[in-house]
Amino acid sequence: MNLTNRKKKVFVLGGDGFCGWPTSLHLSNLGHEVTIIDNLSRRNIDNELEAESLTPIQPIGTRLKVWEEVSGNKIGFYNVNLAEDYEQLLHLLKTEKPDAIVHFAEQRSAPYSMKSSKHKRYTVNNNMNVTHNVLCAMVESGLDSHLVHLGTMGVYGYGTAGMKIPEGYLDIEVKAETGERIEQQILYPTNPGSIYHMTKSQDQLLFQYYNKNDNLRITDLHQGIVWGTNTKETNLDERLINRFDYDGDYGTVLNRFLMQAAVGYPITVHGTGGQTRAFIHIQDTVRCIELALENAPTRDERVMIFNQMTETHRVNDLAKLVSEMTDGDIAYVSNPRKEAAENELHVKNDLFLSKGLKPTTLQEGLLREVTDIAKQYAYRADHSKIPATSTWTKEQKPGIPE
Repeated sequence: MNLTNRKKKVFVLGGDGFCGWPTSLHLSNLGHEVTIIDNLSRRNIDNELEAESLTPIQPIGTRLKVWEEVSGNKIGFYNVNLAEDYEQLLHLLKTEKPDAIVHFAEQRSAPYSMKSSKHKRYTVNNNMNVTHNVLCAMVESGLDSHLVHLGTMGVYGYGTAGMKIPEGYLDIEVKAETGERIEQQILYPTNPGSIYHMTKSQDQLLFQYYNKNDNLRITDLHQGIVWGTNTKETNLDERLINRFDYDGDYGTVLNRFLMQAAVGYPITVHGTGGQTRAFIHIQDTVRCIELALENAPTRDERVMIFNQMTETHRVNDLAKLVSEMTDGDIAYVSNPRKEAAENELHVKNDLFLSKGLKPTTLQEGLLREVTDIAKQYAYRADHSKIPATSTWTKEQKPGIPE
């Protein structure tokens, strides 16, 4: 099913968020009929944390109106709590009949998911109920929609067993009672590092079951850490600008480094900085969603899993790169996470490359673009929100510079 051949109806769940908003614009710009379903929970979390996006985010109504003005394309919007309003979701599926559903509607921050018992329970209740409600509604509606889910590389954990992490499935060999050796494939064992990552690991099992039992067509994208802020579409008008989270709960590591340097705050490295992470630029994120939709599995195929990343880097190396580029100072602070001080990470991403992805790698121009945005809106920064204060265990100390 190739979305480039004809106009398609696409639901983007969580389409007001950091990845969902630029994806919605990108798919709309390609000519698809896009509808965002979002309960604006990320905006409510801003209010809770008293930490807004560094970039000024317009109300959803303004965003949609401006997009129609600059592109001529209209994006629909429904304010629905997908974790609770199952009947409304089912009604929308039955009446709108989307060809594809892009699922971003999950609380996406590992630190936020570890702040307290309340935040742990919210993350589990929201993320798992949304995913299961969507799957149930797809079955009950009888639609043959293609579900594309944004997962995370974090389901694998951050270590390797002397091999590249495969794309979802691991080749194994089992020994039968007869002594015969039988080759099989299983889901790569998960090793989540937070409650957030645990919910994404559970998503995998839900997808596997509904694919096996109800032949749902599902693509699960295990995404690396996203850096960058704007895409081609969000750059068309300042009122379309994407989120730039810099706080200790939602700011992603490279964006945080660039922002810290731009506002004269120490580049804070947790622990030794020996942690290796997978990364992807936000422009490649939206392109990968496009490619996933163009290459949908058939009803008799298993869940298709892509590793959605373009490169891996050690955190300390990134800090030094940003420091050299900006003359910023590096501060080593305690690591609020319960993880190995250092790790190796080797990942396969052959599937997206085979589908035509031309990776955007760390380029000085793009890094400076992020820094320029940070400088432009530096007056909006609340320096008290920059440190990471959520800890994984009671014994740990927040990652606050001395």
